[in-house]
Amino acid sequence: MPHKIPESVLVVIYTTDLQVLLLERADRPGFWQSVTGSLDTLDEPLALTAAREVAEETGIIAGEHRLQDWGHSIEYDIYPQWRHRYAPGVTRNVEHWFGLCVNRPLPVTLAPREHLQWAWLPWQEAAERCFSSSNAEAVRQLAWREGAATAAATRAAR
Repeated sequence: MPHKIPESVLVVIYTTDLQVLLLERADRPGFWQSVTGSLDTLDEPLALTAAREVAEETGIIAGEHRLQDWGHSIEYDIYPQWRHRYAPGVTRNVEHWFGLCVNRPLPVTLAPREHLQWAWLPWQEAAERCFSSSNAEAVRQLAWREGAATAAATRAAR
């Protein structure tokens, strides 16, 4: 199996009333997260990676909803238990944040090798449940991101 590329996406899937979808990792029960995944190739567009990972992990088709590149990325240390998936000596990953807004909580089809269960939670509760502090921060940003989008749409409509 080829090594993972140390560049990935995090996709916060949420409803218009700010319920957030979280998935429990199969390889770490009790670890809840948003959709995440690495690029398949170095030249794979980030939005394509995000849409692909959403489909693979949840069965949701991103093109039927509002996928947004949040224009935000972070660099973090790869957890030691997952470093074996990367080339020797790779210890850092760059993660790009996306949001996927759906009208209502949707049913999810899990990839059983990746996740055990799913839950739609109010954003505050979802942020508390995330095992990763950066994932929790992405969820916490929903309120102001959606507030800014609503304000911009109101201004544009005037």
